[in-house]
Amino acid sequence: MSFLGQYEHNLDAKDRLTVPSRFRAALADGVVLAKGLEPSVWVFAPAGYERFTQQFLGKTNPLGRQGRMMRRHFHGGAFDDTLDSAGRIRLPKKLIEHADLGEGPCVIVGSDDWFEIWNAERWTAYEKEMAEEVSGVAENLSEDERGG
Repeated sequence: MSFLGQYEHNLDAKDRLTVPSRFRAALADGVVLAKGLEPSVWVFAPAGYERFTQQFLGKTNPLGRQGRMMRRHFHGGAFDDTLDSAGRIRLPKKLIEHADLGEGPCVIVGSDDWFEIWNAERWTAYEKEMAEEVSGVAENLSEDERGG
């Protein structure tokens, strides 16, 4: 399943966030919550997280400085959880701090194999930045694909 769309849900006083109902079936086997590269939380199904780490981290040298750094970022900043009966996940304090989340609105953003949880204000600012740059990024990527 591809995680698509944007949703706004509130982080409650017990650090729980409701997962959009259309995502829940894909997360029936649990979730892996990981530090995003931006100040966000990335949420994977367990099999999706395994594919992600094999595809991207598996290509790095585990003894090299950069490989160790990436493994520590993703594995050291990742937590397992399951959906509760109300379709919520509990976010660890470490990830709440990383993403600058607080009690109240969060934006959930689909990102194909995972979805991201953002502070609503940070997401608004990032979305504006992204809108200004996405055409140029797409053009550069298509040139790279064609050999430049």
